[in-house]
Amino acid sequence: MKPKERYEKLKKYLSAENPVLLDVIQEYQELDSVARSLGLIDANETYTARISWWPLISILGTFSSGKSTFINDYLGMPVQQSGNQAVDDKFTVLCYGAGDKVTTLPGLALDADPRFPFYNISEKVERVDPGEGSRVNLYLQLKTVPSENLKGKILIDSPGFDADSQRNAILRISSHIIEMSDLVLIFFDARHPEPGAMRDTLEHLVARTVEQRDRDKILYILNQIDTTAREDNLEDVIGAWQRALSQKGLIAGNFYAIYNESAKQPIDDPAIAERLERKRNEDLAKIYERMEGVKVERAYRITKALEDFAKEIENKKLPAIREALQRWGRRVLLADFLMALLLAGGAASLFVTGVLPGTLPLIAGAGAVGLLLLILFHFMMRAKIARSEIKKAEAQDPKLAGALRKRTRWYRPILSLWSGGWFRRTEERLANIIEYSRAAIRRLNDQYVTPLDTVDQEENKL
Repeated sequence: MKPKERYEKLKKYLSAENPVLLDVIQEYQELDSVARSLGLIDANETYTARISWWPLISILGTFSSGKSTFINDYLGMPVQQSGNQAVDDKFTVLCYGAGDKVTTLPGLALDADPRFPFYNISEKVERVDPGEGSRVNLYLQLKTVPSENLKGKILIDSPGFDADSQRNAILRISSHIIEMSDLVLIFFDARHPEPGAMRDTLEHLVARTVEQRDRDKILYILNQIDTTAREDNLEDVIGAWQRALSQKGLIAGNFYAIYNESAKQPIDDPAIAERLERKRNEDLAKIYERMEGVKVERAYRITKALEDFAKEIENKKLPAIREALQRWGRRVLLADFLMALLLAGGAASLFVTGVLPGTLPLIAGAGAVGLLLLILFHFMMRAKIARSEIKKAEAQDPKLAGALRKRTRWYRPILSLWSGGWFRRTEERLANIIEYSRAAIRRLNDQYVTPLDTVDQEENKL
């Protein structure tokens, strides 16, 4: 899908979901324009493809941790198979479908559709696990579900996580969905609290999430706490998990304990049953509240991402491009200077030997040839030095290499690198995008927050 078509589809979607973001699309177009002028993206790329515009909730966890049962309860229908053993070895993307039944589509439907967060995931899988990119149907599937709870959001159910059997492709997809998601629910099984059983799970699920900038979007859920009723040791089990999480760097918080009503174990002691149910209801209400709030979080995340993309160009990409281009320019000018000295030395030798009658036309012709040689040498050296700088940049940042490739084309004037005009205009455009992003966040605030001065005005009226 070309950027223009993607813009139109997003505008159509946002006009119904969140009109405030319609103007944000315009700024993403401006950001794309700046990036293309720099050579950071090509004509078919767009920054709108680097984030999910649909609120996204991912659910990860160990085998038999109750993920599928939780999803079925939330959707109000049996969509995902559940059981104590591994029953599904694919990432399942669940979205709303207007039909009267659940429809399952292959992973190719996700890989080829830019509206979903797995667009072109096969290429990413191929880079980390050669040969697996063409087998995307083994890892992904799409289900459309006629559940009102799915309207306006996407749910991703992961296969049960067993680190001993994981392949690079599964790990890559897990990292991808954690990065793309607005909310991540990581399930653990309360029946297996011993440290040995949780070690690999913590290493692959928890240790990776603590590196996230927005760790608040990650909820750790201890499921099936009804199985602790017989020993009545819920606090001990929760404490064991919290200590294990803290050892992996997780700061306390975002930790919940629940069980699934449709699969709970009988509890004979009414007092214990009441205590577990109260804990479950409190934590489940908080989880559902976060799940319902992803639309708001997504609007802020999209708007903040615009600022982050612009700042990355302003603070990292643009200085690196400027430095590389100026280094290239200095090397070319030095080569030109040395060549000019060489030609000037040859011309001076003619005068040293004396100017003979009738040799002036020959000297003039030699001068013209020398000038032509200098011009040819200039373009030959600027291309050669550009290739050297591009090769150096490719090892550091392929996007930087693309920018150098574009900005060192033969018709680009070298002396303009020191005038600063082009760089200043680019910096001004980026500054305008950043300021717009902040203004858009203020407009989002106006939808959900009553500013203090407005409250004062209302009180004065009374």
